Amino acid sequence: MAENRASVYGEGVPCWVDAQLPDVEAGKRFYGELFGWTFDEGSAPHGTAAWARKDGSPVAALAHKTDGRMPTVWTVYFATPDAEALCRRIVAGGGRVVRVPLPEDDLGTAALVADPEGAVFGLWQAGSHPGFGERNVPGTFGWAQLYARDTEAANAFYGGLFHDALFDSDTEPEFGRAPVSDVFPAEMPPHFLVHFRVEDVAASVEEVERLGGRVQAPPFETSYGTVAVVTDNQGASFALLRR
Repeated sequence: MAENRASVYGEGVPCWVDAQLPDVEAGKRFYGELFGWTFDEGSAPHGTAAWARKDGSPVAALAHKTDGRMPTVWTVYFATPDAEALCRRIVAGGGRVVRVPLPEDDLGTAALVADPEGAVFGLWQAGSHPGFGERNVPGTFGWAQLYARDTEAANAFYGGLFHDALFDSDTEPEFGRAPVSDVFPAEMPPHFLVHFRVEDVAASVEEVERLGGRVQAPPFETSYGTVAVVTDNQGASFALLRR
């Protein structure tokens, strides 16, 4: 495995992502061509899914959206040693539990929660599946950005939950906060945006459009790299990142 393979993730570190899609087969074609992913069948938080692999290592999952009222969306999962205890802390901090912690065979335990502004994210208590087998290389997860209305309140909430992951100077952060209006219309709800590393953002944007996706925000500079915000051919938003 590559040297940046992580077998253990501390609490508050992004450790997995999945997409809820109407058509998983179409998703496999889109992301397979865009990122060079291959797929096999398996389980993902809250259901069966196609596991995406990059050079043989698990990097994401594509799951079938069973309820048409659910959003077509990428979700980031943060590691925790105790999902139930973290859910209690989230509620105490003003957030809410969207889906209570549930075991996923022997893989681990997953939950969906929301912060006080309503931004939804996942929790993952690892069993046999610790999370990403590869990250921070092209075609894999590279960053999670929270777009919030009140960044000071977000810093207080997430700092209380994940202080070590956010403020430990010995580790490279993989999770940031910014005002919604920095990139999106002011009426956009607060949300997490999953970023995938690429070698060339402009070229990857062109590939997204060729595959039937669209551009929400053309390439722009951030403190953590060059970013473009796009959607896939089913409407799931994500970002392309070159660091």
